[in-house]
Amino acid sequence: MRIVLHFLLVILAAVIIHYFNLISYGLGQAKGQMSIIWEAQPIDDYLANDNVPDSVRVKLLFIEEVRKYAVDSLGLNQSDNYTSIYDQQGEPVLWVVTGCKPYAFEAKEWRFPVLGSVPYKGFFDKELAAKELLKVEKEGLDAGIRTVGGWSTLGWFNDPILSNMLQRSYGDLANLIIHELVHATVFVRDSVEFNENLASFIGDQGALAFMKDRYGIDSEELKEYQDEQNDERLYIDHILRGVDTLEVVYASMGEMSAGQKKQKKEAIIQQIMNSTDTLSLHNGEFLKFIKGQVPNNTYFMSFLRYRSKQVILDSIYQDNFNRQIRPFVGYMKEKHPYL
Repeated sequence: MRIVLHFLLVILAAVIIHYFNLISYGLGQAKGQMSIIWEAQPIDDYLANDNVPDSVRVKLLFIEEVRKYAVDSLGLNQSDNYTSIYDQQGEPVLWVVTGCKPYAFEAKEWRFPVLGSVPYKGFFDKELAAKELLKVEKEGLDAGIRTVGGWSTLGWFNDPILSNMLQRSYGDLANLIIHELVHATVFVRDSVEFNENLASFIGDQGALAFMKDRYGIDSEELKEYQDEQNDERLYIDHILRGVDTLEVVYASMGEMSAGQKKQKKEAIIQQIMNSTDTLSLHNGEFLKFIKGQVPNNTYFMSFLRYRSKQVILDSIYQDNFNRQIRPFVGYMKEKHPYL
């Protein structure tokens, strides 16, 4: 018996050593996630405080309407997600690191239990995220780091509302909540691009249906949301056309030196970003954040990850479901059973 126990301990030690980095990362993520969940307040308790501003109170009640609509009218899974709120104090709480080949749109992937291969790595610690960014750069890859306004734990925990979410417009907030609830309804292992594209599509269409039902087809609220969506689509289409251009450029580089490749790449990207001025937007305010920037491939990969399959999904939505959102959601739930 002692020999068997000793053998099992040796095996356990070997497994821990082999997966030490993954285990350490997992524990850090669990700690960060749980600290947010533990510190989040149930919405009812939060609203019981008379000091809560009316603007915040209205947004929180709005989120509850969106949650109910997502389940009752769209057919997304019932959960306790977004029934509590975490005060970020205006600060980011999660940083995501991505990587991509410098002259091809091929993302670096990290592999995790349950999730499978994922083209990003999240951190609740900014310094750890910065260290991971350096690691990716040392691999000779384009590297990127960004904060996120929301995320889904895929139903494992009750995801809270993050206070910064309340700064969004009503339509954008509805879109975000529905997007994240899709992740707790449909999830395909090893297929982040499909999962994010589907969540984006249902988020867009679900929020549109909600805003029509909530405010009416002639309302200013609906018009504002539609204008926001039109601007977003114009910008996304522009960036995806940029991806097509870059793919042609990368394929033509041949025997160019590293310096020549870099120079040509940056010139094309600068041209793509500068030409956003030609877009006919209702509100180009968001463009000021990208002026003068020369992003790398990770920026363009994020649009592929979230938006590259929208035409395909829209075709299914139109041809098979006559643009009826609930049957479309039901079909996706049946075709891709959750986890």
